[in-house]
Amino acid sequence: MNRPNATGSRPDARPPARHRSSRRVAGLQLADILSRNWLVLLVRGLIAIAFGVLVLVISRVLLNVLILPFGTYVLADGILGAGIVLGERAGRGHWWVLLGWGLAGVIIGILTFFLPPGSARDFMIYIAIWAIVTGVLEIMTAVHLRRKLGAEWLLVLTGVISVAFGISVIVLSGAGTFVLSRVIAAYAGTFGILLGVLAFRARTVT
Repeated sequence: MNRPNATGSRPDARPPARHRSSRRVAGLQLADILSRNWLVLLVRGLIAIAFGVLVLVISRVLLNVLILPFGTYVLADGILGAGIVLGERAGRGHWWVLLGWGLAGVIIGILTFFLPPGSARDFMIYIAIWAIVTGVLEIMTAVHLRRKLGAEWLLVLTGVISVAFGISVIVLSGAGTFVLSRVIAAYAGTFGILLGVLAFRARTVT
């Protein structure tokens, strides 16, 4: 419990003003990065929706036919995500969160091509790791924005859905192709729509 100081008033438990100011500046810089790259966010959303549609079309027989399309999708999404911060000055606006968000897709995409999963369950683990890691980073991005974008709730919602999806594909890994393909497609479509809405919101930030 805070004790009164010599003047009889209680010490201020809040962070120093300088620290609060630096956090606000970092949030503004992060919002600026997303605003200037809103088109990249939109393209990532459209790619996710296209992947969701593709899942419904080609997964009617075996879930394993989705391995290469999934690898291609997460690799492309990761490259676009990491590309957002290329050229940004180190230390500017928590850029590392966006870089990590992108690199998660690049790493899982490369592993999918060069170390392909040997079974449907292994494939689900790849998907789950990617979804959970990116979901956590999406939530972290929203926290670091510190209400400077005006649509942080979209990132939080997307992150929560991603983490829940990652957990669900592990739990449902033995549910069969029909159920899993519908779950993947529903997630991809929802993720894409939310990312598209975020892109248009980021576009309006000045």
